[in-house]
Amino acid sequence: MALTTKRFAGAVLVASVAVLGAALVSQYWGGLTPCELCLLERWPWWVAIAIAAASWLTGDRLAPQIPAFLLAIVFLVGAGLGFYHVGVEQHWFAGPTACTTGGAAATSVDALRAQLLGKQAVMCDEVQWSLFGVSMAGWNMIASAIMAAACVEAARRARRMRFA
Repeated sequence: MALTTKRFAGAVLVASVAVLGAALVSQYWGGLTPCELCLLERWPWWVAIAIAAASWLTGDRLAPQIPAFLLAIVFLVGAGLGFYHVGVEQHWFAGPTACTTGGAAATSVDALRAQLLGKQAVMCDEVQWSLFGVSMAGWNMIASAIMAAACVEAARRARRMRFA
């Protein structure tokens, strides 16, 4: 079966909607409140949906290499964000100060009040949910890396078919 822009974009669109949909379902029906980094990690999926939908709508007037290359970059960014979040959860990296535990102890009641008011409801360095020992950030990293690899392979196949 030949790789067409419409097929490729449709597959990426379905996968991206499924991943982002799972995150939203876990938030609204599963009760998992996302942290600051979780919300940031959703942006590449939204961008992927926009690129895939636009590519699907243009049909086969657009060479599949163009959206595949763009989407590979988007998913690599998503994998990088996921890796960073996993590193924050594992305390390999310092996370955003607004959503990580630790820091200086309050020296006065006013300082304690300021710390409590500035504290996120969900900390970025605390795993809320995991499956087989992998957090949601880890699963996001894996899904993003798989999608990036699939997009690189699609671009490679499309280029090979074009010159065959």
